Amino acid sequence: MTVLFEPHRREAQQFAVLLGSDVHVAVAPADLARLLAEYPGEQLVILGPGVELGDALAIAADYRLSRPALGVVLIRHRVDVGLLGEAIRAGVREVVPTNDPAALLAACARSMEISRQMAPTTGRRIGGAGFGGRDAKVITVFAAKGGCGKTTMATNIAAALAAGGARRVCLVDLDLAFGDVAIMLQLVPERSIADAVALGDQLEEVSLRALLTPHSPGLDTLLAPAGPAEAERITQGLVVEVLGLLRGMFDYLVIDTPPAFTDHVLAALDASHVHVLLTTPDMPALKNLRITLDTFDLLDLPKENRLVVLNRSDAKVGLSASDIERATRASVSAHIPSSRDVPVSINRGVPIMVDSPQHPVSKSIREFALGRLTNPSGPAEPSRAGGLRGLLGRGR
Repeated sequence: MTVLFEPHRREAQQFAVLLGSDVHVAVAPADLARLLAEYPGEQLVILGPGVELGDALAIAADYRLSRPALGVVLIRHRVDVGLLGEAIRAGVREVVPTNDPAALLAACARSMEISRQMAPTTGRRIGGAGFGGRDAKVITVFAAKGGCGKTTMATNIAAALAAGGARRVCLVDLDLAFGDVAIMLQLVPERSIADAVALGDQLEEVSLRALLTPHSPGLDTLLAPAGPAEAERITQGLVVEVLGLLRGMFDYLVIDTPPAFTDHVLAALDASHVHVLLTTPDMPALKNLRITLDTFDLLDLPKENRLVVLNRSDAKVGLSASDIERATRASVSAHIPSSRDVPVSINRGVPIMVDSPQHPVSKSIREFALGRLTNPSGPAEPSRAGGLRGLLGRGR
């Protein structure tokens, strides 16, 4: 059953028809209170656009404390970042525009799934098991040189791990100033990690889930901010907290990063079980990989956590696999062939893993993801050793 609170009867009837037969409509606050008292196991209440914003936020804040498993979905005529921030702080799970019935149905389905997974009470968790007892394996994709195909690799690894809903995967765009995950997946960045700044002490699993943008069954994304100005508000501590919460909500976290050792990247590397280090068969990229490996040694990041991936491995550039391993002094864990179909898939906004599952590139990435990244024999916990963290800003 679903409870719909909308004071205007005509609009209430329209939404009720959309939502289906199992809907109880309340047109006054007293009706809402009575229905929720009669159905203590109810998991979803929808607040229509006719409910005053202040009243809607008060309702959400009240039930957030008294009935945390009850999800609140808010319908508004106009949705903007300011409204989203207010709503999330009050405990609203989803905000959807009035004229988008598909978004409303999808928001209701996500909220119901959260309620089904939730324990009787919702706590603030940093790392460890969360909804459904999950404790995600964290995978950071990094390349010190731009243009190696890092974001393409991260999006396709995430799609391969999700496997159409077989696993719960979150793809985090930590290239905060110039992230491309949204455009590569044709997602509208209405919410991003920057919206977590305003939540402050109210950042928890439920409010963080409201910042995620779903892509496909099993795959959610936490997008980068729309511009560099918003990125400046995101601290290293916030990244640590967000990753810790996400770890309790998913089976796998895949983190895309910028080509630099920023504070945020260092936090992700610290939190990761696996470091996927991407390179291409050209001397500048190989030189940067060698510097990256040396830097990892200085940071005391474990060698056993590193997996080197050679992208565009079949390019005819006069370098053999043995030449590459000799130049970098590292073994290559996966060879991903080059193909013109990859940029075509990027321009279409569909990972080649989804667009063409039997493509040689898709097969190589899937074999790597399922063969190396899902290996349960890997390290149980990320390393948080010392090294040069102080010099590089770690722990600031």
